[in-house]
Amino acid sequence: MKSSLKHFPQREPKKSSARANVLAQWRGVDISAQEKAMADAARNLADVLPTVLKDLRMDARQGEAEIVKVWNDLIDPNITAHAQPANLHKGTLFVNVDNSAWLSEIVRYRRKEILDRMQNSFGKTLVQKVSYRIG
Repeated sequence: MKSSLKHFPQREPKKSSARANVLAQWRGVDISAQEKAMADAARNLADVLPTVLKDLRMDARQGEAEIVKVWNDLIDPNITAHAQPANLHKGTLFVNVDNSAWLSEIVRYRRKEILDRMQNSFGKTLVQKVSYRIG
Protein backbone atom coordinates (compact mmCIF):
# COMPACT_ATOMS: atom_id res chain seq x y z
CA MET A 1 0.00 0.00 0.00
CA LYS A 2 1.32 3.42 -0.83
CA SER A 3 2.05 5.77 2.00
CA SER A 4 -0.38 8.65 2.32
CA LEU A 5 2.25 10.95 3.79
CA LYS A 6 2.88 12.50 0.39
CA HIS A 7 -0.48 14.26 0.64
CA PHE A 8 0.48 16.27 3.72
CA PRO A 9 2.79 19.25 3.72
CA GLN A 10 6.26 18.39 4.95
CA ARG A 11 7.93 20.51 7.59
CA GLU A 12 11.52 21.58 7.39
CA PRO A 13 13.61 19.49 9.76
CA LYS A 14 14.73 21.50 12.76
CA LYS A 15 18.31 21.51 13.85
CA SER A 16 18.75 19.40 16.93
CA SER A 17 19.55 21.24 20.10
CA ALA A 18 22.40 20.46 22.46
CA ARG A 19 19.82 19.04 24.89
CA ALA A 20 18.47 16.68 22.21
CA ASN A 21 22.01 15.55 21.33
CA VAL A 22 22.82 14.80 24.97
CA LEU A 23 19.55 12.87 25.44
CA ALA A 24 20.17 10.87 22.27
CA GLN A 25 23.66 9.94 23.45
CA TRP A 26 22.43 9.04 26.94
CA ARG A 27 19.55 6.91 25.58
CA GLY A 28 21.72 5.30 22.94
CA VAL A 29 19.12 6.13 20.30
CA ASP A 30 17.77 9.31 18.77
CA ILE A 31 14.00 9.36 19.22
CA SER A 32 13.53 13.05 18.57
CA ALA A 33 11.57 12.29 15.36
CA GLN A 34 9.04 10.20 17.30
CA GLU A 35 8.78 12.87 19.98
CA LYS A 36 8.08 15.49 17.32
CA ALA A 37 5.47 13.27 15.65
CA MET A 38 3.65 12.77 18.94
CA ALA A 39 3.71 16.52 19.59
CA ASP A 40 2.18 17.44 16.20
CA ALA A 41 -1.31 18.85 16.29
CA ALA A 42 -4.13 16.60 15.20
CA ARG A 43 -5.43 17.04 11.66
CA ASN A 44 -9.05 17.65 10.78
CA LEU A 45 -10.76 14.36 9.83
CA ALA A 46 -12.51 16.00 6.88
CA ASP A 47 -9.09 16.85 5.42
CA VAL A 48 -7.61 13.38 5.90
CA LEU A 49 -10.54 11.03 5.18
CA PRO A 50 -10.84 11.48 1.37
CA THR A 51 -7.18 10.58 0.91
CA VAL A 52 -7.46 7.54 3.18
CA LEU A 53 -10.58 6.28 1.37
CA LYS A 54 -8.88 6.74 -1.99
CA ASP A 55 -5.81 4.83 -0.83
CA LEU A 56 -8.01 1.98 0.43
CA ARG A 57 -9.95 1.89 -2.89
CA MET A 58 -13.27 2.02 -1.04
CA ASP A 59 -15.22 3.10 -4.14
CA ALA A 60 -14.02 0.06 -6.09
CA ARG A 61 -14.72 -2.30 -3.21
CA GLN A 62 -18.23 -0.94 -2.78
CA GLY A 63 -18.85 -1.41 -6.52
CA GLU A 64 -17.59 -5.00 -6.40
CA ALA A 65 -19.90 -5.76 -3.47
CA GLU A 66 -22.82 -4.29 -5.42
CA ILE A 67 -22.02 -6.53 -8.41
CA VAL A 68 -22.06 -9.64 -6.21
CA LYS A 69 -25.39 -8.58 -4.67
CA VAL A 70 -27.01 -7.98 -8.06
CA TRP A 71 -25.53 -11.22 -9.42
CA ASN A 72 -27.08 -13.22 -6.58
CA ASP A 73 -30.45 -11.47 -7.00
CA LEU A 74 -30.77 -11.61 -10.81
CA ILE A 75 -29.08 -14.82 -11.89
CA ASP A 76 -30.60 -18.31 -11.58
CA PRO A 77 -29.73 -19.83 -8.17
CA ASN A 78 -28.50 -23.00 -9.91
CA ILE A 79 -25.86 -20.88 -11.66
CA THR A 80 -24.97 -18.75 -8.63
CA ALA A 81 -24.28 -21.95 -6.69
CA HIS A 82 -21.46 -22.71 -9.15
CA ALA A 83 -20.38 -19.30 -10.50
CA GLN A 84 -19.55 -16.03 -8.74
CA PRO A 85 -18.15 -12.73 -10.05
CA ALA A 86 -14.50 -12.22 -9.15
CA ASN A 87 -13.82 -8.68 -10.38
CA LEU A 88 -14.62 -6.06 -12.99
CA HIS A 89 -11.75 -4.66 -15.03
CA LYS A 90 -12.01 -2.30 -18.01
CA GLY A 91 -15.56 -3.34 -18.86
CA THR A 92 -15.01 -7.08 -18.47
CA LEU A 93 -16.75 -8.91 -15.64
CA PHE A 94 -14.64 -11.92 -14.67
CA VAL A 95 -16.64 -14.83 -13.26
CA ASN A 96 -15.15 -17.86 -11.48
CA VAL A 97 -16.93 -21.17 -12.15
CA ASP A 98 -16.30 -24.13 -9.88
CA ASN A 99 -16.04 -26.88 -12.53
CA SER A 100 -15.77 -27.44 -16.27
CA ALA A 101 -19.27 -28.92 -16.63
CA TRP A 102 -20.88 -25.74 -15.33
CA LEU A 103 -18.47 -23.61 -17.32
CA SER A 104 -19.57 -25.36 -20.50
CA GLU A 105 -23.27 -25.05 -19.56
CA ILE A 106 -22.99 -21.33 -18.87
CA VAL A 107 -20.91 -20.51 -21.94
CA ARG A 108 -23.11 -22.52 -24.32
CA TYR A 109 -26.60 -21.75 -23.07
CA ARG A 110 -26.66 -18.89 -20.55
CA ARG A 111 -23.92 -16.45 -21.62
CA LYS A 112 -26.21 -14.00 -23.48
CA GLU A 113 -28.87 -14.03 -20.76
CA ILE A 114 -26.32 -13.25 -18.04
CA LEU A 115 -24.69 -10.46 -20.05
CA ASP A 116 -28.09 -8.88 -20.79
CA ARG A 117 -29.11 -8.94 -17.12
CA MET A 118 -25.84 -7.42 -15.93
CA GLN A 119 -25.96 -4.72 -18.62
CA ASN A 120 -29.57 -3.89 -17.71
CA SER A 121 -28.49 -3.40 -14.11
CA PHE A 122 -25.16 -1.60 -14.57
CA GLY A 123 -25.24 -0.25 -18.12
CA LYS A 124 -23.53 -1.35 -21.31
CA THR A 125 -20.49 0.83 -20.73
CA LEU A 126 -19.69 -0.59 -17.28
CA VAL A 127 -20.23 -4.27 -18.20
CA GLN A 128 -19.23 -4.73 -21.83
CA LYS A 129 -18.56 -8.45 -21.68
CA VAL A 130 -18.37 -11.37 -19.28
CA SER A 131 -15.38 -13.71 -19.12
CA TYR A 132 -15.73 -17.11 -17.44
CA ARG A 133 -12.90 -19.20 -16.00
CA ILE A 134 -12.44 -22.16 -13.69
CA GLY A 135 -11.49 -20.92 -10.28
